Amino acid sequence: MPDASRPVSDPAIHIPASNDAPAAPVPKNFLEQIIDDHIASGPNGGAGGGRWGNWPASEGWRAGKPRVHTRFPPEPNGYMHVGHAKSVCLNFGLAKKYDGKFNLRFDDTNPAKEEQEYVDSIIRDVLWLGGDFTTDGNGGGDSSRWGGGLYYASDYFGKMYEWGEELITKGRAYVCELSADEVSKRRGTPSIPATSPFRNRSIEESLRLFREMKVGKHANGTMTLRAKIDLTSPNFNLRDPVMYRILHESHQHTGKAWCIYPMYDWAHGFEDSIEGITHSICTLEFEIHRPLYDWFIDSVNLARVARPAPEGRATTIHHPQQIEFARLNLTYTITSKRKLLDLVEQKKVTGWDDPRMPTVSGMRRRGYASEAIRAFCDDIGVTRQESVIDFARLENAVREHWNKHAPRAMCVLRPLKVVIDNWPKDASGKPVVEYLNFVMNPETAERAKDAGAPAPEDRASNTRKIPFSGELFIERDDFMENPPKKFFRLSPGNEVRLRWAYFLKCVSIDKDTMGNVTCVHCTYDPATKGGDAPPGPNGEPARKVKATLHWVSAAHAIDGEVRLFDRLFKEEEPGKRTGNYVDDLNPTSLDVVRDAKLDPFLIEAAKHHTHIRDIIDGHGRTHKIVTTFGDVYQFERLGYFAIDPDSKPGAIVFNRTLTLKDSWAKDATKQ
Repeated sequence: MPDASRPVSDPAIHIPASNDAPAAPVPKNFLEQIIDDHIASGPNGGAGGGRWGNWPASEGWRAGKPRVHTRFPPEPNGYMHVGHAKSVCLNFGLAKKYDGKFNLRFDDTNPAKEEQEYVDSIIRDVLWLGGDFTTDGNGGGDSSRWGGGLYYASDYFGKMYEWGEELITKGRAYVCELSADEVSKRRGTPSIPATSPFRNRSIEESLRLFREMKVGKHANGTMTLRAKIDLTSPNFNLRDPVMYRILHESHQHTGKAWCIYPMYDWAHGFEDSIEGITHSICTLEFEIHRPLYDWFIDSVNLARVARPAPEGRATTIHHPQQIEFARLNLTYTITSKRKLLDLVEQKKVTGWDDPRMPTVSGMRRRGYASEAIRAFCDDIGVTRQESVIDFARLENAVREHWNKHAPRAMCVLRPLKVVIDNWPKDASGKPVVEYLNFVMNPETAERAKDAGAPAPEDRASNTRKIPFSGELFIERDDFMENPPKKFFRLSPGNEVRLRWAYFLKCVSIDKDTMGNVTCVHCTYDPATKGGDAPPGPNGEPARKVKATLHWVSAAHAIDGEVRLFDRLFKEEEPGKRTGNYVDDLNPTSLDVVRDAKLDPFLIEAAKHHTHIRDIIDGHGRTHKIVTTFGDVYQFERLGYFAIDPDSKPGAIVFNRTLTLKDSWAKDATKQ
C-alpha cells in the first residue's frame, strides 16, 4: 500500500470502476487520420502495411504491424520549453497508439551554439515527460516498449557529405564563393530572380573545392555548397539554398573531425531517412520548407533504383513524409530559446530551471507533474490552426492533478501568535499536547465515497496525527481588530473553526508599543473536537461558523523558507506594448517568505528525490542522466507547494507551484 505521506500519481485506495456507460470514442485528430490513410494505402491496403509496409520479423511483438516511426529532433542549444513538451507528447503518443517507435535525435549541426549541458537536460526532460526513447529495457514498466533509440545528426555527417558530392556530380549543387551578405543582397524579389556568378561552375571544380572545404583549406565564410534549384522560385527557400558552410569550430560530439557543417534543411530529411522515420512531424513554420525536404531526397534518388538493385546500381533511400501542425502558443509566455537565454544571461531569472521559466526543468522544479503536462497537451489537441492558448488551462491541469494526488499539510506564512486561555495544562504547568486526526487528502475520500469504496478516514493510509496545544500560529491576515462587514475570520468576540481541531473565540489581544497586535487570546470549545459543533442539548441545530482557519502548533512548528512564485510576465503578449518583452516582466513574480511556520510532519515526510539513469545511445555510448524533483503538498488554504533542491537539514525550502484558485482570472474581471 502506498505511503499516504508521499505524493503519488495513483490514489492511495482502490476505487471501483464506474457503472456509467462507456464514453463515446474520441474523434481522431488530423495526424491520426493521415496515418490511417497511409496504412490503408498501397497495393495490399492495410494488410500490407500501407505506404511503408509492415515491421519485419526481427521486431518481435511488433512484427507484421504497419510501420509508424516518429521522432523528436531538438537542437541542443538551450533547454526544452513547454512548446517542445507538446511535440514530445505528440510524437511519442502517436508511436504508442500505433505500436510503432519513437526516436530522440539531436540535430547537432551548429557547434557554435551547442553544449553537452543542453544535451543532458533534453534527455532528462524527454524521459521525465514520458517520451521513453530507450531500447535498453530499463524504461520502467513497458514505457521503453516504443523506444526507437537515441541518435545524433552528427553521426550521419559522413553519409550526408557523400550525398553532397553526389548532388554535385548530378549537376544539382555547386560551390559558391559569395559571402552571406552577398547572397542576401542577390536573393532578388518576387519579380526579380536571385543571382550567383558561380552557378555555372563546372562539376569538376565544385567537387575539388568541396573536398578542399572538407579538409580545412578554406577559411570561415569564404565558400558554401549550394543546391542548384530555381533562382526564380516564388518560394525563396528554393532559390539555391546553402547546403554546407565552413565553420572551424570544435563540435561537442565529434570534436574537430569536421570543419564544414550541413545546414538544417539539407540535414533534416536525411536524418529522418537514415533512421527510417515514416512521419516527420514538425510545426507550421516548416511548411514552406517541405518542398526543399522533398527535393533533396528526390535528388539523391534521381537515377537510383529500388531494391533489389542490379549490381553496380545505387538503391533509392527512404523518403519520409513531413507533416506540419500548429505550434503551442501560450499567453503570458515566451518560448523563443534566444529570449529565454537572454533572461538567463541577464540574470532576470536564476537559471534555466528557475521555477518561473516555461522550461520543462523550471516547471518540474516548481512542482508541475509530468502527468499534468501530458493531460494539458491532450486537452488542447493538435490542429493546423494557429491559436493562443490561455496559460490558465495549463495551470488548471496542474491543479486538477494535485487536487487528486497531493497530500495535505499546513503552513503559516506570516505568523500571528494565538494563546488559548482555557486550554488544559499538565501537572508541571505546561500546555497539554493533543494529537488530532488529519485527513491526508479529502478529495480521495470523496472519490472513494462516490464510488462505493470503504471510507478512507478509517484507513491509516489517508489519516495521520497532528499536534495541537495551547499556543498556535495563524496567518496574520486571518485576524482583524476592527473588521469590516463580511469579514468572517477571527476578530474580537467572533468564533471560527480551526481546521481538523476546535472552534475558537477571540477574547482579548496584546499589542506592542507601536500598537501592533502581537498576540490573540482565545477560548476553545472542547465539544467541537474535529471541527464540528454537536447539536444543542434539546436537539437544537448545531451552531455554525463562517470561517475555517489553518494553523500550526507553536511548540511543534518548524521554520522554513517559502518562495511564492507567480507568472513571469504581467502581460498576455510579452513585448507587444513596448516592443521589448523585458518591459513586461512581472515585478511580483517572486516573494520570498523566510520565517514561515510549517507543519512538523514535513520535516520527515517531504523529500527531494534524485534519480540516476544510464542512457545508451545508438552507438553504445553511455550518458549518465540525473533527474531531481521534489514532493508536492497542498498547504491548506494556500495552494500547492514543492520542496526545492536548495533545502538542507534544518533549512527546508518550498516553492509555490500554484494557488488553489486562479487569481489572474479574478484580476482580469476587474479590468
